[in-house]
Amino acid sequence: MMKLNEIRQDLNLVNAIDWQMTPEEAVVLYLEWGNNWAHGVNLIRSKNDVSHYFVVNNWGENPVVYLIRRNSEEAVELAKFELPENIKENFQKSVAYNKGVYAIEGEVKDWLQKELMN
Repeated sequence: MMKLNEIRQDLNLVNAIDWQMTPEEAVVLYLEWGNNWAHGVNLIRSKNDVSHYFVVNNWGENPVVYLIRRNSEEAVELAKFELPENIKENFQKSVAYNKGVYAIEGEVKDWLQKELMN
């Protein structure tokens, strides 16, 4: 599994990241094919249609960021890393310490973009 610095070094991968994709939108786009028109999203035509996006998994003791590569057949975790302590605490407060898988936004998104663009 890739680390943050390995993602940074792969410019093609960095440029492929969909910063707007959320876990919910990925399900609609890739798993609910017959329902896409109702959500006003682009249609997926084949397994060659791919998205790369980040999520924060907060099911464990500490939140973990994953970079996901998803097509109509599978979702592959390409990278996994923890949030810095100050961002981790703010993130957990922002989701009221609830378990789940969350889209990256706010401070987490700002931090990731800064890390990958340097």
